[in-house]
Amino acid sequence: MPDYRRAWHPGGTWFFTVNTLERHGNNLLTRHADLLREVVREVRRHHPFAIHGWVVLPDHMHCIIELPPGDTNFATRWRLIKAGFSKKLPATERRSKVRRARGERGIWQRRYWEHLIRDEDDFRAHMDYLHFNPVKHGHVAHVADWPHSTFHRWVAAGIYAADWAGSAAGDQVGGGE
Repeated sequence: MPDYRRAWHPGGTWFFTVNTLERHGNNLLTRHADLLREVVREVRRHHPFAIHGWVVLPDHMHCIIELPPGDTNFATRWRLIKAGFSKKLPATERRSKVRRARGERGIWQRRYWEHLIRDEDDFRAHMDYLHFNPVKHGHVAHVADWPHSTFHRWVAAGIYAADWAGSAAGDQVGGGE
């Protein structure tokens, strides 16, 4: 079994990518975005964390979260989010023999990707990546057109311009229309 090394930084700020098991043609997360929000709220009540950025796409999501001082336990938070979401959905997905034997659902990839944010430049780069992702994947032409994103909160706070990043068809990241 591989030796997965995780960086444990108490109170750190992290970028995550979490994928559904069936990536192509799957719109599970956007179809149930309200349910996902509800589960995240429930987990945050018992295991607090700050959400700096979040985007939900049909088959995966990216987020930047910050743990409380002294806390390193993002793994429990993801386990509870994934399990809570899965339990609230009817069991209609295809499951492998291995997943059935383990009593697992066939909704999420087992692992996720995490990156400890190092500094302000790293934070900005990951926030830009996260918010531009719906355009990158061809879901919308403009970042502001994607409803499942904290981009709108950052526009309201004056951090991003409403026309930030233009479109995938050639406008420059950071530019307007």
